[in-house]
Amino acid sequence: MKTFFIAILSIVFSVAAQFSLKMGISGESVKTLLAQPYSFRTFCIFLDKYVLTGFLLYGLGAIVWLSVLSKWDVSKAYPLVGLGFVFTIIVGYLLGEQISLLRVVGVVLICTGVFLVGKS
Repeated sequence: MKTFFIAILSIVFSVAAQFSLKMGISGESVKTLLAQPYSFRTFCIFLDKYVLTGFLLYGLGAIVWLSVLSKWDVSKAYPLVGLGFVFTIIVGYLLGEQISLLRVVGVVLICTGVFLVGKS
């Protein structure tokens, strides 16, 4: 059970990374950099606090995921990543994103698959 919670923590880090990257790439300073011709300044995008935080969260999530992989088979662990869709849809809704019924049904189907794999 402990490994399950470690896996969830890794997934939460990945979801947080996605939203952080989205905030960064949608920010005015990054949009301004992207509007300029490709140059060394374009690499400054990676220094945006949200983009940088997103990459750091991904790295932290990957390190935590290594702990999961050391204890479980990949075929058991990896389907749990599908739970990231659930967390993403919840956070997206809380942040005002439009969530369609079709998207919710798709996430329910993913969760059903994760449940079945977990039972195997």
